[in-house]
Amino acid sequence: MLVIIGYVVVVLSVFGGFALAGGHLHSLWQPVEVLMIGGAGFGAFLVGNSGPALKATFKALPKVFKGAKYTKDNYMELMALLYELLGKIRKEGLMSIEGDVENAEESPLFAKYPKILEDHHVIEFITDYLRIMVSGNLNAMELENLMEVEIETHHHEEMVPSHVIAKLGDALPAFGIVAAVMGVVHTMGSVGIPPAELGVLIGAALVGTFLGILLAYGFIGPLANLLEQKADESTKMFQTIKVTLLANLNGYAPAMAVEFGRKVLLSTERPGFTEMEAFIKQKR
Repeated sequence: MLVIIGYVVVVLSVFGGFALAGGHLHSLWQPVEVLMIGGAGFGAFLVGNSGPALKATFKALPKVFKGAKYTKDNYMELMALLYELLGKIRKEGLMSIEGDVENAEESPLFAKYPKILEDHHVIEFITDYLRIMVSGNLNAMELENLMEVEIETHHHEEMVPSHVIAKLGDALPAFGIVAAVMGVVHTMGSVGIPPAELGVLIGAALVGTFLGILLAYGFIGPLANLLEQKADESTKMFQTIKVTLLANLNGYAPAMAVEFGRKVLLSTERPGFTEMEAFIKQKR
C-alpha cells in the first residue's frame, strides 16, 4: 500500500506542479518517447540478466506491494518454537526430536507455529541444522562457519532482484537522453517548418530526458531499495536461528539461548523479555 501511495505522491507532485506553473499536461504525452525508453530499458533488462535472475525478479516484484513478511509475531513464534525444540532436547535427548526434524509438516510441535511452518526456507534451515546436531559430527565452530556460508548464499540470492532493478534504474536516464537525441535529430530535419511547430518538436524531445530521470529516481530506484530492505529482513530470521542454536550447542539453557536470539533482532521487531516469556508460556 505504501508503494502505491508513494507513486501517487510522486505523480501528483511532479505533474501537479507542472500544471500549477502553467504547463500543459497534454504536451507531456509522448507515446513514442515512452516506447523508446521503455522498450530499450526492457531489452537491456533481458540482455543483462540470466534466466534465474529474471525469474527471481519477476517473482519478487509482487511482494513489494505487500506488508513486511517478517513481523514481531513471526519472530516471537520462531523463538517459541526454538525454545520448545531445545527444551525437548534438554529433557529427552537429541534423538527425541528426530521425528519432528524429519517430518516437520506433520509434527505436532511445529504445527503450533503456523507462521513459521508456512515458510519452507526457515523450516529447512532449522531442520537441517538440528539434523546435523543430532548426528553429532560437527563442533560449534564448524557449524557456525557452515551457517555463515549458507546465510551469505541466501542473502546473495535474495539481493539479486534488488541489484537487477537498481541496474535498470541506473540505465533509464541514459535511455531518456537517447530518446531526446532522437527527437533532436528529428527536429533538425524539420528546420524549415514554422517556429511554433518547431517548438513542439523540441519540447517532445526534451520529454524523453524528463521521463528517463523521473522513472529512474521516482519509480525504479525506490523499488530497488525496497527489495533490498526485504532481503535484509529475511536474512535476520536466519541470523536469529543461528545465534540461538549455537548458544544451545555451547551449553546454554534453552531460555538463555532464546535470549541470545532475541538480542539479534532489530528494536522495531524485538519483543521485550517479559513479553517473550509470557508468549512462550502461553504456547507451551
